[in-house]
Amino acid sequence: MFEFDSLFGAPTIPVDKIWTIEAGAPNLILWAAPAMLLLTAIEMIVTYIQEKPYYDKWETLGSTLVGLGSLVVGAAVKLGLLYGAVWIYNHLPWRMTLQWWTLVPCYLIFDFFSYWAHRISHEHRFWWATHVVHHSGEHYNLSVSFRLSWIQNLKIIFFLPVAFFGFHPIVFFTVSQLAVLFQFWVHTEYIRRLPRWIEFIFATPSNHRVHHGSQEKYIDKNYGATFIFWDRLFGTYQPEEEPPIYGITTNIGNKANPIYINFHELQDIIRDVRQAKGFRRKWFFLFGSPVEVARQKQRLAEKQVVSQEQSA
Repeated sequence: MFEFDSLFGAPTIPVDKIWTIEAGAPNLILWAAPAMLLLTAIEMIVTYIQEKPYYDKWETLGSTLVGLGSLVVGAAVKLGLLYGAVWIYNHLPWRMTLQWWTLVPCYLIFDFFSYWAHRISHEHRFWWATHVVHHSGEHYNLSVSFRLSWIQNLKIIFFLPVAFFGFHPIVFFTVSQLAVLFQFWVHTEYIRRLPRWIEFIFATPSNHRVHHGSQEKYIDKNYGATFIFWDRLFGTYQPEEEPPIYGITTNIGNKANPIYINFHELQDIIRDVRQAKGFRRKWFFLFGSPVEVARQKQRLAEKQVVSQEQSA
């Protein structure tokens, strides 16, 4: 029989031994990077040969530069995140020992909180500013998976509950990397519908294409990172029907500048909050639904046009 004593009650990790955690957690993303770049290059070549409109050179350049910046930012904050995870682990009485089979429950729990972190990132404008980078591409291809915001690590607060479950830090960081790597292959037009049972369980390319669509029926749907059944459970699932129109409701103009790609929404938030009158309006422009903010700004712009025409 399974003995819980063999799983719980692991010893604390001394701070001076934290390097053993860093060494023990495989850097899966770094190892996978060459394969990801090779597959992206192959897709680009096939797209060029077939004359498919799946890539734009400036947008691809922007995705690549954003991705390189994300790697730098990730490396810079890794040690801080590691110290935080170990600190939490050491203060839990139900610390789990390093058992590799715990990757399975950890991954499932991690994906549940990933769903909610992703959903909140679409429903509240401040958090949308940490995610809009990923949706700003108007083409759907493997390079889109590189478009990860440089400030996305702010969303680590949504994953704190996973750390409080007591999983070993090596398991926690391995799962977080596996979750990121899973999302690489779903960003492609070349994989169409998969068998029904796969489409029912997983966030496949078809399911995720919907998520990147800018049509009304596709907006704020299919948040699942690995498993799509969260969307089915919480009422945010939408099957792929007509081809998605990619991008955001108001697409950006500077497609190759990684600074602009990362921070244009924050600039807009600051401007809108400054111009808004009253606390309620300022709060709305900071934490309101990005969709509602865009609609209100559109209505305001239309009123200004009408006013200018009437005064002319």
